[in-house]
Amino acid sequence: MQRNTMKGRGRGFLHNIASNWQMYVLLFPFMFFFFLFTVWPVIASIFVSFTEYNVLEVPRFVGLDNYRRLFLEDDIFKKAIGNTLVFAVVTGPLGYLISFFTSWIINEFGRFTKALLTFIFYIPSISGTVYTIWGLIFDSDIYGYANSFLIRVGIIHDPIDWLTNESYILPLIIVVQLWMSMGVGFLAMRAGFSTIDSQYYEAGAIDGIRNRWQELWYITIPMMAPHLTTAAVLQITAMFSNAIVSETLAGNPSTNYAGHLLMNHFNDYSGVRLERGYASAIAVFLFAFIFIINRIIMKKLRKVGA
Repeated sequence: MQRNTMKGRGRGFLHNIASNWQMYVLLFPFMFFFFLFTVWPVIASIFVSFTEYNVLEVPRFVGLDNYRRLFLEDDIFKKAIGNTLVFAVVTGPLGYLISFFTSWIINEFGRFTKALLTFIFYIPSISGTVYTIWGLIFDSDIYGYANSFLIRVGIIHDPIDWLTNESYILPLIIVVQLWMSMGVGFLAMRAGFSTIDSQYYEAGAIDGIRNRWQELWYITIPMMAPHLTTAAVLQITAMFSNAIVSETLAGNPSTNYAGHLLMNHFNDYSGVRLERGYASAIAVFLFAFIFIINRIIMKKLRKVGA
């Protein structure tokens, strides 16, 4: 019975392809490159994670040794998990809320002003000069803007080594990341606000909605559920796979690994030590962790959208 059902499904799938072959022809280039550059690297990483591989030699199968070493012996990995969780828990929700309310406020302006403000808020997330500016602000000598200001007002007497003092590194990279939180997720939200027809708000006013907060809760958020979900996925992925903020500002490794994130750990073993098998184990762990978190967040957002 089960075999007949599977045969029936197989025939139905082949019939669907035959009936809509033009659509599959158009989809093929995208699906090919998606598999080549997204699906295949994930599959390859899983296989490589069970090997010892240094790029120069043929991979040697070592079973679960990389995972045993990762979870039982690597103290820096444990510290990177802690730093990454703190970094993601703070910058993820806060960055998401900042993006949402900034998009909401921008949506109240005219067409030209909306486009200009969107550009202004988005540009820090793709501009490398942002790191230069923050580096100047938190420079360790008396000429750094933060030290200069604090000395001038009498709060400190000697300059602080902001980006080499382990007490300040993680808070500072969190602040910088929040400043840069208006990324692709912000654009997704801006697109979501732009798709809501004003007639829904007019109908809501007739049904008893009296202020903007009620409009936001009862109309805007439910209608933006797909965009909010997309923004959440992008935000979560960006926070847990972030490395450039820590590496650019505090170096890799940072002082006593104070700003060491999971992606910094991956980059260290993949690009510096060339232990690609071990680096793949880190990547597989990170992929599984991000996938689980994304599923949980999307489930919660679907309930809100419902």
